[in-house]
Amino acid sequence: QVQLVESGGGLVQPGGSLKLSCAASENIFSIYRMGWYRQAPGKQRELVATITNGGSTTYTDSVKGRFTITRDNAKSTMYLQMNSLKPEDTAVYYCNGADAFGSGIYPWGQGTQVTVSS
Repeated sequence: QVQLVESGGGLVQPGGSLKLSCAASENIFSIYRMGWYRQAPGKQRELVATITNGGSTTYTDSVKGRFTITRDNAKSTMYLQMNSLKPEDTAVYYCNGADAFGSGIYPWGQGTQVTVSS
């Protein structure tokens, strides 16, 4: 069973940047699609961005042009570069494999808290 550990969150001012990392316990090359998700207080978890093992990416509209998802299969690591952060980006961010419906495949990790506030 793949275990996922997210890191890199923190407190940042509006307009700032953060880079999140996702480390997997097993080689992720075989996982076709990986995704970053987030869950804000009182809201459902949402899929923010996905990347296939071939490098194709998708983004939810609210982060397009601001967030960039990448993956390093050799290191079994995935990243989310977040720029021009907004208060509405505040959430706990999670990584996971993503099935065809965008649902997470593996047990959820602890996530990493991102807080955007002045």
